[in-house]
Amino acid sequence: MEIVVDSNILFAALIKQGKTAELLFRNDFSLYAPEFLLEEFKEYKKILENKTDRTEEDFSILLTILQHRITFITKEEIDPFLEEAKLISPDLKDITYLALALKLNCSLWSNDKALKQQSRIKVYNTNEIALL
Repeated sequence: MEIVVDSNILFAALIKQGKTAELLFRNDFSLYAPEFLLEEFKEYKKILENKTDRTEEDFSILLTILQHRITFITKEEIDPFLEEAKLISPDLKDITYLALALKLNCSLWSNDKALKQQSRIKVYNTNEIALL
């Protein structure tokens, strides 16, 4: 299954060992995210490291693995879908994730309840992903 993952899912997996981190490594998922997420990782790395129960080395290893596990899509590839995404997005910060899901014609993994208000893109929360 192809699925776009939002930043909160990835940050949750980095911070805490648990269900979210395990689900990111399911072989039946092909994961996608906007390329800008790599910059967010770098920008928030210290904050995330301070919030985690992982060692610094474990955190760095997991971050590297996730960067290889996820296919990052450039802004230029997503841009043609932004206008449609703006029309359906309940929140400006989610437009790029919805645009990427539109581009790939796939679902979105997010725990943001507001995203379920639109009906164009199927949105799964972590509990729903675990049941797939």
